[in-house]
Amino acid sequence: MCRAVLESEAGQATAKGVNDGIVYLMLIPYVLIGGLALILYRFVKKSSKN
Repeated sequence: MCRAVLESEAGQATAKGVNDGIVYLMLIPYVLIGGLALILYRFVKKSSKN
């Protein structure tokens, strides 16, 4: 996206949308790794009981 559009006063909604998208994309790997860690933790905990 053009920097001038993002920095202009009229493009505040566009800039907010781009920033929200960047944050969303940055969080995806952490959520996926956290989910895998939780699944592995439950699997190991369940296996150790037997």
